[in-house]
Amino acid sequence: MILGRRRRSAPAELPTLAQARPAGEFVAGVLSHLRTVVDVGWNLLDVDAEAHRLIREAGATSCYIDYHPVFGASPFGHVICTSVNEGVLHGRPYDRVLEDGDLLSLDFAVEVEGWVADSCLTIALGTPREEDLQLIRDTEQVMWAGIDQVTAGATVGDIGFAVMNEATTLGYSINDRFGGHGVGRTMHEAPFVPNRGTPGGGVELVAGQLITVEPFLVPTTSDLEVDPRDGWTQLSADGSRGAHAEHTLQVTDGAPVILTARADDPSPRSSLG
Repeated sequence: MILGRRRRSAPAELPTLAQARPAGEFVAGVLSHLRTVVDVGWNLLDVDAEAHRLIREAGATSCYIDYHPVFGASPFGHVICTSVNEGVLHGRPYDRVLEDGDLLSLDFAVEVEGWVADSCLTIALGTPREEDLQLIRDTEQVMWAGIDQVTAGATVGDIGFAVMNEATTLGYSINDRFGGHGVGRTMHEAPFVPNRGTPGGGVELVAGQLITVEPFLVPTTSDLEVDPRDGWTQLSADGSRGAHAEHTLQVTDGAPVILTARADDPSPRSSLG
């Protein structure tokens, strides 16, 4: 979607940093934990059970388990997206044991103390393929290109243009059906934060609002198909592998606060927020 004229639209309610931070820290901590413990031999259902255990222990609330958007065949029924190899987005956990060389994306959103955070990372299991590691690095680089545009007064078109431009420079094409979004009291709020845009176009960001930047890349195609087995998982159209990255940010008058920054993130910017 190419965004047009700039529009200003502030959320109805803006959290303070102190209000927004607990959800971000919890999501970041769970993803860091899963990146450490999940390995070859784990079942996707066990990954979901581990995330569910941590949610219960923290008194948090899953944003996924009852989620039933128009693009899902049924309520999601799980607390984390586990997308494997050619499963690029919205992977619904099922009875599958992870194998050496698998590429796994973990997308996780919860509400803590009334506010939501949402984040995703991709990991290569066992003996990784170099091309998978490069795909992960490229996807994170594209995400940071979008994050670099986030400041009060910028627009979602600025973010989309930066994501698209960085991806194109690295040799990828962009699927713009899905992307980042506002978060707040619920997981998906306005504005849509596209992975394609025009500078100065679309909704203008305001200080205090929460958004995500969320690119996903496949080396050989931008087309996705819904897996008919679950009505949820978005598969690459040609069977090639995909990677996915996402952070939740709070907009400020300067650089954004990365609410879901992970201490074990290899990115040099992991200390932000």
